[in-house]
Amino acid sequence: MTGAARAEVRAFAGPPSVEAIQAEIRQDIIVLRLMPGARMSENELARRFGTSRTPVREALFRLVDEGLIEVLPQRGTFITRISLRAVKKARFVREAMEVAIVRHATEHGLSPARLRTLDEVIAEQEASRDDPERFTTADDAFHRTLADGIEAGSIWDVVEREKAQFDRLRFLSLPNVTPVDTLITQHKAMLAAVRAGDVARSETATREHLSEVLKVADALAATHPGLILNDA
Repeated sequence: MTGAARAEVRAFAGPPSVEAIQAEIRQDIIVLRLMPGARMSENELARRFGTSRTPVREALFRLVDEGLIEVLPQRGTFITRISLRAVKKARFVREAMEVAIVRHATEHGLSPARLRTLDEVIAEQEASRDDPERFTTADDAFHRTLADGIEAGSIWDVVEREKAQFDRLRFLSLPNVTPVDTLITQHKAMLAAVRAGDVARSETATREHLSEVLKVADALAATHPGLILNDA
């Protein structure tokens, strides 16, 4: 049985779009329902999504562009191993963008409604500390809410595209390698600095938070050589 067959199957109201197929396969890869090295079958995916192979193939091409899938001639299509080089690149890009987001939010403030949402998201993180997938969703919601709060259009879409490899390593580290409580404490520190209008503190807290995964990257690569490519 291939990785595609093992992935969770969700119901769609009608034939899903290429974007919906891409998003669902991407999520399965991020949370390791589809493991590095798993072979992807267009036929099985088409049956899973109730569509033809054409939109499935297009979705897979897009995931190739994100570095999550590779096509090996005469062998097939496979989930890539997590690249430490790509993780470090993603962290560099993400830090540059998210520090700018937090700086703007701190300098200009966020609406009361947005601040309430951030409080609610942190509460959800605390409630989901024992559920890595649920926690990851709440973690992303925190960062997306900050980005949306500065009303900079689709800036989070750019961050999201860059951080796919980063996200896989982050998920693999939860909760035993990277303590969830550490991440929650860091989110609270970021939000407190934004509320206080303390730009220096908010930038420092953001950089510290985004460096957390890299602290354990080499140890994870040594523990999971079949999943992680130590190409940094």
